[in-house]
Amino acid sequence: MAQPLELKKTLNLPKTDFPMKAGLPQNEPRQLEAWHNGNIYEGILEARKGKPLFVLHDGPPYPTGEIHLGTGLNKILKDLVVKTKSMAGHYAPYVPGWDCHGLPIETQVEKELGGKGKVPPAEFRKLCRQFALRYVEQHKKDFKRLGIFGRWNDPYLTMSHEYEATIAGAFLDFMEKGYVYRGRKPVYWCIYDSTALAEAEVEYEDHTSPSIWVKFAVVVGHRGDIAGLGSDVSAVIWTTTPWTIPHNRALAFHPDFEYAVVDTEKGALLLASDRIAALQAECGIKEARVRANFKGRDFDGMKFQHPFLPIQVPGILADYVTLDQGSGVVHTAPGHGADDFYSGQKYGLEIYAPLDDKGLYLEGLPEYKSKDVFTANPIIVKLLAERGALLGNNEYKHSYPHCWRCHNPVIFRATEQWFIKMDQAAHGKEKSLRQEALEEIHQVKWFPAWGEDRMYEMIEKRPDWCVSRQRFWGVPIIVFYCEGCGTRLEDFKALRSVVKWFEKEGADAWYQHTSEELLPAGTKCSCGSTKWRKENDILDVWFDSGSSNLSVLKGAEWPADVYLEGPDQYRGWFHSSLLVATGVRDASPYRGVVTHGWTLDEQGRPMSKSLGNALYPIEICEKWGADLLRLWVGSVEYQADVKMSERVMTQLSEAYRKIRNTFRFALGNLGDFNPSRDALSNDRLEEIDGWMLDRTAELVKKCREWYANYEFHRVYHAIHDYCVVDLSAFYFDVLKDRLYTKAPKNKSRRSAQTAVWKISSALVRLAAPILVFTSEEIWKHFPKSQGEPESVHISLFPEAAALACGIAKDAAEKWERLAQVRSAVLVALEQARAAKTIGGGLEAKVHLHAGPEAAGLQKLLEEKQSLLPALFIVSQVEVHSSAIPASVPAETLPGLTVKIERAEGAKCDRCWNYSTHVGENSRYPTVCERCSDALAEIENDGSASVAVS
Repeated sequence: MAQPLELKKTLNLPKTDFPMKAGLPQNEPRQLEAWHNGNIYEGILEARKGKPLFVLHDGPPYPTGEIHLGTGLNKILKDLVVKTKSMAGHYAPYVPGWDCHGLPIETQVEKELGGKGKVPPAEFRKLCRQFALRYVEQHKKDFKRLGIFGRWNDPYLTMSHEYEATIAGAFLDFMEKGYVYRGRKPVYWCIYDSTALAEAEVEYEDHTSPSIWVKFAVVVGHRGDIAGLGSDVSAVIWTTTPWTIPHNRALAFHPDFEYAVVDTEKGALLLASDRIAALQAECGIKEARVRANFKGRDFDGMKFQHPFLPIQVPGILADYVTLDQGSGVVHTAPGHGADDFYSGQKYGLEIYAPLDDKGLYLEGLPEYKSKDVFTANPIIVKLLAERGALLGNNEYKHSYPHCWRCHNPVIFRATEQWFIKMDQAAHGKEKSLRQEALEEIHQVKWFPAWGEDRMYEMIEKRPDWCVSRQRFWGVPIIVFYCEGCGTRLEDFKALRSVVKWFEKEGADAWYQHTSEELLPAGTKCSCGSTKWRKENDILDVWFDSGSSNLSVLKGAEWPADVYLEGPDQYRGWFHSSLLVATGVRDASPYRGVVTHGWTLDEQGRPMSKSLGNALYPIEICEKWGADLLRLWVGSVEYQADVKMSERVMTQLSEAYRKIRNTFRFALGNLGDFNPSRDALSNDRLEEIDGWMLDRTAELVKKCREWYANYEFHRVYHAIHDYCVVDLSAFYFDVLKDRLYTKAPKNKSRRSAQTAVWKISSALVRLAAPILVFTSEEIWKHFPKSQGEPESVHISLFPEAAALACGIAKDAAEKWERLAQVRSAVLVALEQARAAKTIGGGLEAKVHLHAGPEAAGLQKLLEEKQSLLPALFIVSQVEVHSSAIPASVPAETLPGLTVKIERAEGAKCDRCWNYSTHVGENSRYPTVCERCSDALAEIENDGSASVAVS
């Protein structure tokens, strides 16, 4: 007879090369290189050929500076969408893009040059292109470091020849349909960058302005003798822009408000009755006695004397006058405000705004002429005081529009610009661009749902779109003027010949060729001239990015299934894309829109270099690894603002460790498991294993639904809790005895391994979109079935139906209840340890009894008694038919009583359980009856080579 086996070597202890320590910062770059060499993105698309198409269209960031945390959040969320759709069985390409034109890049290049106008336009555009390309390459590297798959070798760039031609063609489409006009209107204007700005290019920041109350004297003879109104009366206006006073051309009254003339120590003043108290408080007026009351409509056509210019301005009526601030009489400068402008058009007022591009006065009194508007503010306040027209002057802190790039305050300035009419129907159509866009909004699915109302309100209330900019780096507006008579060329066939030049040479062709070269030979004006002058303005950069759907999405890819960006894009890319697509193709460019929030620090402050609270994705990768950053993105409710800090990352690293260790346990116990050879069919599994597979199937079903609805945080928390609570703290804990002590090929052990393999296979695929590096590492060590791909990212999500065993409902309910019993017993065991009754769980014998108040529990305990020691991880369990003396009611399960005693018998040297049968096996006198059976099975198998030497 062969020698007895060495007991320690007969145990199936976990064995795996999958390391406990992740070493993500060191190991992730190696995985990136392997993916690059193996063409992972192309491999995924090849595996999905012929599958249903899903398109996430990438909103293009500016290639300036290093990517910040908000950009990282955005790109990782997009990657989660693409990967989840791919693993759900879709052909899901991802084409990253960059918005290469516009002020951000011009500003950076001007800094490098040391100022504006240092080189000719063509050379300046070349430098802008080089700058953009430099940062595109840096961004590519950084985005790939985050584990984002995509067409990195061929992204879309708004400065590519094809793209610039698409932009130009789209503008001509708008023009040919009758949407485009050139007009003089007030627009946001940055005096520091000398350019018009769209609403999307304006950010509101805190600002302190002068708050002044000014008198405009009544001119007698122009309805100035209304009952009780004398020549001593002055209307009162309030403004925070003293610099616009020289350009005042009217005073606006609400027709239905009540106004009063009040006698004060500062004269007889006319203002809204409801604003008298505010006037007194702001201007230090002690007494205000009402002389007479009027309706606003009474002042329509009345004349008022400008406080320091030799002009008289009329009283007009306007519904936009409010009683929230000021005097209820609105200072109206038609060249410097939207409402003012429309009133000016209605009443035939002069649209007066004699400022140059730097905001310098071109006309006016010597005191302020040639000064910029902000420098002029105190000068004009002093002028008003000297003329006896200033009633009050205070500082006013408020939210004021600033340039998005230079962060300086902007002004409203009437200039000649190109506009797209919002309320104009295209030739041959009935509905305006605004109406069509509003209808399209209702066809889109919005995540979160409030996005629909926000976008609707944005489109509903927006003015005509100012699409011209006074810059060089962008796509020129394809307009030619006859040098003979100034007529604009409207031969669209001739104009579209320029688009062909752009296709070959890009928009640089506009600056490198003459008009005669760009236009077809012989292009002639109706006056007979063949000489043409090119427009100098370029298109708004939002028109550029809004055209991306036309350039990038080919064939069935249009419209995109989803756009995903931050909340600012309701007035930015979401907005411009909708208008461009509706104007050109009469439909929305997206079926769905997902919005994420802002990234904040632990105190809820926006992250910035100046505050010293910024965390950058690459820094996080170097310290914690990209998978930890991705775990953060996957863990937060991203549709609200999200907080990030080192403390958050430390907490997540602990959560990551628990998830990793769960998989490590699984891999360690699957070292000798070959799925093709060892996996058992569902009908051969032990009931607890089948029950856990059913629970896993339910988890799969929920996670796939959450992924489909972009609820990534629900997936993360469900996976984390399942790993930590259901597997590590319960199921895997219960399985240890079976996995370690049964004979390697024992059916009970193979049942456990089959369940562990199926559960882990499901979980690693569910986690793959979030933990992109770690899941690939797990997959490399994972025993795979024949035909499974080499990369987890080429695999598909698990199917709940294929995973489920279909355990009967009553059986599943029994296991749910037994899990509750286990929790109660664990509490009692911990109390016994504390009382020194036992040292560890295997030293315990558990006595149980369930009273009638725990209906059916006693019967269940008797039915499953043989399974309870393994479930509780104790040596012995006795279920009593009657009350147990000296037992204690279970704290968490009413009706159950528990008593813990030391286990009977001796300790088995192999499994460490206590048994009264230790010593009965003469060949192995130190083992229990369970281990005797296992050792006999091992010896009979004939594969053991672990004899004692």
